[in-house]
Amino acid sequence: MRLTFLAFAAGGAAHPMLWFFRHMQQTGSGLSGVIEAWFVNASTTGLTWDLIISAVALTVWVLVVAISRRAWSHLIAIPGTFCIGVSCGLPLYLFLRSGRPG
Repeated sequence: MRLTFLAFAAGGAAHPMLWFFRHMQQTGSGLSGVIEAWFVNASTTGLTWDLIISAVALTVWVLVVAISRRAWSHLIAIPGTFCIGVSCGLPLYLFLRSGRPG
C-alpha cells in the first residue's frame, strides 16, 4: 500500500503540473494566468474553492498529527499540497504516515 501512495503522490505532482505548464506556454501568462483561469467561471471557481477547503483541512490534520506524534518529516506534505495540489499532498502524507514514525 505504501508504494501505491507514493505512486499517487508522484502522479498527483506530475499530472497537474503538466497542465499548468501547458496553459502557461499556450497563453504566455505565467503563474498569474493559471491562477486567473481558476476563477474564470462559476464551475472553475467552485472547483477551486473545493480544493482550497480540502487543502486547508489536510493542513490542519497534518499539523495536529505531526505535532502530537513529533513526526516533523510529515510536514513536507504541506508545501506539497499548496505548491502542487491536494492530489500530491494527500497521498504524500499517507505515504509518510504509513512508514516508520518520525
